[in-house]
Amino acid sequence: MFLGRSGVRALFMGIAAAMLAAACGSSGSGSVTPTSVDVGSGSLTGAGATFPAPFYQKAFFDYSAKYPAVTVNYQAVGSGGGVSAFQKGTVEFGASDVPMGDADQAKVPGGAAAMVQVPTTLGVIAITYNLSGVSKLQLDGPTVAKIYLGHITKWNDPAIAATNSGVTLPSSAIQVVHRADSSGTTYHFTDYLAKVSDEWKTKVGVGKAVSWPAGIGAAQNAGVAQAVTTTAGAIGYNELAYVVQANMSQAYLKNADGNFVQASVAGATAAASHNTSVSPTNFSITNEPGATSYPITAFSWVFLYTAYTDAGKGRAVVYLFKWLVTDGQSDGTSLQYAALPMAVQNLALANLKTVQAGGKSVLT
Repeated sequence: MFLGRSGVRALFMGIAAAMLAAACGSSGSGSVTPTSVDVGSGSLTGAGATFPAPFYQKAFFDYSAKYPAVTVNYQAVGSGGGVSAFQKGTVEFGASDVPMGDADQAKVPGGAAAMVQVPTTLGVIAITYNLSGVSKLQLDGPTVAKIYLGHITKWNDPAIAATNSGVTLPSSAIQVVHRADSSGTTYHFTDYLAKVSDEWKTKVGVGKAVSWPAGIGAAQNAGVAQAVTTTAGAIGYNELAYVVQANMSQAYLKNADGNFVQASVAGATAAASHNTSVSPTNFSITNEPGATSYPITAFSWVFLYTAYTDAGKGRAVVYLFKWLVTDGQSDGTSLQYAALPMAVQNLALANLKTVQAGGKSVLT
């Protein structure tokens, strides 16, 4: 069973409208760059991850308000769609919560040398649920894995009851919801499950798209959010911005130190502090140690070409993301995304320096 596109679109448009209202009511995020610098011009098109989409929609609106000569059309089609669009050259930038590996980079015209990967934000994936009468739900990783493996099918299962002393759990069936599309959110969710469940690791594995043992599929973060909020007894996984905007219930998840924590900006920051050498080949920060670390935390990335023949657009895309990974981070923190750690921000700026526009380096 899959949700209709109209339902998914309606929920995402509602979330986007809230982001736009927030943007209109803000005064922006400070100076982008000295006014004497040519920040380029043109209409930029990007596509990809839904995980950072609320942040991107607000940030791109704010940037265009400061620099009207630059507009951005971002299509939140999922990480897999972002990779595909970038490989086909139909966008100025692609977006994914998972960096491209060698095989994907080989499909980009010019190969790995023709592109660069830039981290843009840091977020958390909440375990969402719809269970009448249960205002606080605590789950551990192995239990979540067994639910998604189809082994635990009732809400009053002893494994769930064991972490919810004093809570009256119904005997109703658990309605498992997962992503139907190729998704970076799914990659990080399954990366976490593989770390807490050997059975998940061997039988299902880690990926943007996997063979799900149980449940129904929904397209994009907005689709999963809609399915969970409209289905009694449902459980799903969503980036925190969607949880807050849709007023969803989220479980407390047991972290590596044994503490039950909810998804939060602080939990993302704590988890990210344990990977001090982030790169496109070393990006996983799920199930990190720490008393306050949230277990399902992830960076999101954009792909840029290292050479843009249109000098105006090339400069525009570089200066856009220079702002987004520095001053623009405040647009994310207001929407439940954590600011990039300084070392990761420096990585982003260093990678942006590899991009040329009209045959010349944009940043030095």
